[in-house]
Amino acid sequence: MSHKNPEFKFKYIFVDGYNPVYVNGAHGGVTPRGELVVNFYLERQPLPHAITHELNPNGTIGNEAGVEPGDLNKSLVRFISNGVVLTSQTARELHYWLGEKIKEMDAMEQAKATLQPGMQAEGKGFSH
Repeated sequence: MSHKNPEFKFKYIFVDGYNPVYVNGAHGGVTPRGELVVNFYLERQPLPHAITHELNPNGTIGNEAGVEPGDLNKSLVRFISNGVVLTSQTARELHYWLGEKIKEMDAMEQAKATLQPGMQAEGKGFSH
């Protein structure tokens, strides 16, 4: 007779406003309590507050005359939309979990690279 191990089910509850966001960086550090704070951000070029254009004699919009703020081309924005606070144990578990997911991603990329040359020769590609 086979013995089955006990099972336990996790149920996931999402807040009404749950909406995953794209991030391309993080900033943070260790707090005085020994917890890890990670603030996720989207790094991008800033958008102008205002752009001034010349008006052509015929009433059409002409060349750009000015941009506010003036240092727009010399800065980047790191828009922070969320962050997390982790204990050292949770940080270690997340580190392990991320490592496993990165291995899966690497394997997928390797499989794509192996298949892609033949598919390109046939004029086929990946589609959804």
